[in-house]
Amino acid sequence: MKNVRNPSPQEWKSEELSQNYIADYKAFNFVDGEGVRNSLYVSGCLFACEGCYNVAAQSFRYGKPYTLELENQIIEDTRHDYVQGVTLLGGEPFLNTAVTLQLTNRLRKEFGETKDIWSWTGYTWEELMFETEDKLELLRNIDILVDGRFELAKKNLMLQFRGSSNQRIIDVKKSLTKGEVVLWDKLNDGEASFEQIHKDKLI
Repeated sequence: MKNVRNPSPQEWKSEELSQNYIADYKAFNFVDGEGVRNSLYVSGCLFACEGCYNVAAQSFRYGKPYTLELENQIIEDTRHDYVQGVTLLGGEPFLNTAVTLQLTNRLRKEFGETKDIWSWTGYTWEELMFETEDKLELLRNIDILVDGRFELAKKNLMLQFRGSSNQRIIDVKKSLTKGEVVLWDKLNDGEASFEQIHKDKLI
């Protein structure tokens, strides 16, 4: 497939690719972002990163269809005071916007800004700036974005919430307001010499 890992702007369209399937839903976990979280793993990804930890979910038909019943369950699970928010993973959340937009819009309607939304993506922030409106709408619904392809050569187990040192934990609201990438202010890697920490390597 052409440009499997590096799509041209607006080349990959959710409405052409997504089958509205999910790979998994995990409630009340501690690993997919800050605090106690409910995590939705959507199905389908074209980045096909070498060393991907969830190869099965690269298929857009893996798992089962997303349903209103599941959405209602996610909402009810998120109502608990001890749940900080919801995380979107995959697969690729930005290639499944029919699912992820529906859920994030509902979360904002139900909870406003009292619950946060995290998402992982293979897209970089800079790529998303030139992407389709559905992807940009999803981005605006998110609080924290972990961006970029997983790069096996840059894998580091000391990184916080990331697999490789090229990936960044981005504060979406601050970044959109400032017009440039603003990193999450709670970053706490196991070492102090990773790409994400050096501002000269952000662009």
